[in-house]
Amino acid sequence: MTRFVIEPRVAIALAAVDAHVPRQHKLFAPTLLRSQVLALLFAEVQSGRVTRKEASRRLDYLRALQVRLLGDRVLQRVAWEIALELGWQDTFVAEYLALTRLQADALVTDTRELADPARKVVAVASMSELLA
Repeated sequence: MTRFVIEPRVAIALAAVDAHVPRQHKLFAPTLLRSQVLALLFAEVQSGRVTRKEASRRLDYLRALQVRLLGDRVLQRVAWEIALELGWQDTFVAEYLALTRLQADALVTDTRELADPARKVVAVASMSELLA
């Protein structure tokens, strides 16, 4: 079993293609994933990139996806430490790295802006690795 933390853009990308995550993989995310995904999809609808119907379909997919959402004190403390270590201005992204450090084998992201700093503190995997 491989344990992966997924970030919001990966969650939306999975939903966009109705991806089938292999059963041997377990998915994790901080509790803030729900709000971030909702905000990102709202922005896509507002900009005209996605229809409201498609955004609703993606949200339904994500609600059915087996993702364990966590957000306890330990995660928050580790996120704080990681944000300080990486010189970040907030802890939002650091929560994904903290959860990876605490519970998972790798963070799944396909964006260099996140992958490059994340590699300093956790293992990073691509969406194609998740789906393999």
